[in-house]
Amino acid sequence: MTKGSFPTDRFQTLRTPFYYYDTELLRKTLQSINREVNQHENWHAHYAIKANSNPKLLSIISAAGLGADCVSGGEISACILAGFPSSEIVFAGVGKSDWEINFGLEHDIFCFNVESIPELEVINALAASKGKTARVAFRLNPNVGAHTHAHITTGLAENKFGIDAADMVSVINHASTLANIKVVGLHFHIGSQILDMGDFEALCHRINELQDELEANSISVEHINVGGGLGIDYQNPDGAPLPDFKAYFDTFARCLQLRPGQTLHFELGRAVVAQCGSLITRTLFIKEGRTKKFAIVDAGFTDLIRPALYQACHKIENISSDEPMESYDVVGPICESTDVFAKQTALNATHRGDLLAIRSAGAYGEVMASQYNCRQLPVGYTSDEL
Repeated sequence: MTKGSFPTDRFQTLRTPFYYYDTELLRKTLQSINREVNQHENWHAHYAIKANSNPKLLSIISAAGLGADCVSGGEISACILAGFPSSEIVFAGVGKSDWEINFGLEHDIFCFNVESIPELEVINALAASKGKTARVAFRLNPNVGAHTHAHITTGLAENKFGIDAADMVSVINHASTLANIKVVGLHFHIGSQILDMGDFEALCHRINELQDELEANSISVEHINVGGGLGIDYQNPDGAPLPDFKAYFDTFARCLQLRPGQTLHFELGRAVVAQCGSLITRTLFIKEGRTKKFAIVDAGFTDLIRPALYQACHKIENISSDEPMESYDVVGPICESTDVFAKQTALNATHRGDLLAIRSAGAYGEVMASQYNCRQLPVGYTSDEL
């Protein structure tokens, strides 16, 4: 949404900071995903709940027919409450606790994405105690790099995620000896905020090699899950409100050699919700430094941690002002030097009380918020209700 389309008059009555979600854009995003996926038989899109678990958004995503990718028992619970069918829920994560595994078993979720032999054996034991068979997909570490921030790459051998691809055959053979385990597929995820389709091409080629190895050992699997990772344009949210879904899905259609009858699964998170969300914050003070101006706002890294954690850049707009542009450091009230949203960024001349919109905050904003400094958690509003 453009700067002028924010309902600023309505915003003035709300306590800041808060998250604002453009549900029209979210629905357009979901339509674009479904349009691409539905062109292919046996392709399924899941939403990665870790990006944003706001119940209002989850209900819209569920209604659009996407499945769910969860990384905790709490996320599974949130999905079920939002209407996601248990049969469309996958449970990933390197450290699943017993209660979470039991919760997944009790709700008969589609599958567990298993990341180690010890985890596999615990799932088998817990399933046996319930008289159930757990469906599992092995998350393999393909040792494929991604052109993204080091903190959000996950497919290298040095990362904590997944089972070494060299152990794939022996792990599957071991699983076949466990009475309460059914192997249904392979799972991969190489990282987040990936804009270079070459990274996904490399993943496809690696999966093709691994499938060849499986065939050579007379092993076949029903499902291939390629994870997510598609990035968005943080610098130009209005010019590129939708990620390049066509290029993303076409890459897999062109490069991945699925076997007859195999189902392909995607787990998109950021690409689904990031652009529909903004963090709305009010300017508290304009502080004149010797060499710069500081716009001190009431939002902090407790409300959007990405700039402090990943050195992420978000476009910031003064949605209260049309005055000439000036340069500001936009900073929050937290007692940490890293509580900075942007340095030397251009804003329309800003004054106490002006509302700023920190854009592309729909992913990893509200869901990562904390109450450090005893701050209250901001409310999330949708355009449907304002």
